[in-house]
Amino acid sequence: MKIVVGISGGVDSAVAALLLKRAGHEVTGLFMKNWEEDDTADYCSAAEDLGMASSVCDRLGIPLKTVNFATEYWDRVFSYFLTEYRAGRTPNPDVLCNKEIKFKAFLEHARVLDADYIATGHYARVTHQDGRYHLLKARDVNKDQSYFLHLLGQEALAQTLFPIGNLTKAEVRQLAKQEGLANFDRPDSTGICFIGERNFKSFLARYLAAQPGELRTLAGTLKGHHDGVIYYTIGQRHGLGIGGQGEAWYVVGKDVSRNILYVGQGEQNPALYSEALISGVPHWIGGALPNRLEKLYAKTRYRQPDQSCTVALLDMGLRVSFDMAQRAIAPGQSVVFYDGEECLGGGIIEQALALSQTRDAPLAYH
Repeated sequence: MKIVVGISGGVDSAVAALLLKRAGHEVTGLFMKNWEEDDTADYCSAAEDLGMASSVCDRLGIPLKTVNFATEYWDRVFSYFLTEYRAGRTPNPDVLCNKEIKFKAFLEHARVLDADYIATGHYARVTHQDGRYHLLKARDVNKDQSYFLHLLGQEALAQTLFPIGNLTKAEVRQLAKQEGLANFDRPDSTGICFIGERNFKSFLARYLAAQPGELRTLAGTLKGHHDGVIYYTIGQRHGLGIGGQGEAWYVVGKDVSRNILYVGQGEQNPALYSEALISGVPHWIGGALPNRLEKLYAKTRYRQPDQSCTVALLDMGLRVSFDMAQRAIAPGQSVVFYDGEECLGGGIIEQALALSQTRDAPLAYH
């Protein structure tokens, strides 16, 4: 088969290409550049990544093509990122990047190259059963990336391969080392390219005007001032500037309209916990509602252990009720559903429903 592999410069995509080449496929590497605003070495490793991608493809004896998706990224991902922060929410741009760039723009470009499939170095698996495609967790549960892939649909999965989904990270690095790939021990990339190693507040301030405001307890006591509610997320501890003795202080709520950031003391503060959440309209990978909505499992953030829950349909979304109270649910993030090892889909968290003893507190998230 003719397969175009997204080559990032990292070891995972390199081994994905290696395995496909060993299987006898006609493999082409594609390096995607998604950011141009200030892609200097201080902030973004695009030039270094491209150099490593070239080295990998030379070693494997496969061609490397490049494509610039910076415009698509700005329009489809970064603009949404700014809109969500402006509303005081905490978006996850990696989820949208996968949907709009890596498995849409990339897939469309690969079709122009007459590819049968695209492949990436994501830790996930795809199976075909009962007439539809299923997204499964990776064998390496510590590296599983199905959370970030939950917005994919049948069309994308039908033409996507995840060659390393059955491997552990250690096995991936060992294969790369045996093949003589220069990136076999390259550290994993962290964070988002357009933010890189820079100060997050300084970066966001370039695009959004922040208004300083008050830090208050749920009882209304003034505890200090914040630099702008857009800079904080639910459960955040650092950067509040509240001194004194006792337990640490945490962000427990936002009132964007009044520009107030609510804080509570103690890591186990009840105001940090929610028994349920409301999500927006969900995306189901199978194209329709799952067979059952009771006793599913969900994650409200990456790497969180699966949490048992019951899902109820609303007019414009879902109510997700958890068997155990969940800590620091942040509107703007994704709630992703699982049935065993299968990822079913998910939706954007609109509101966290507080525990009964704090339900009447002024926790405004919109």
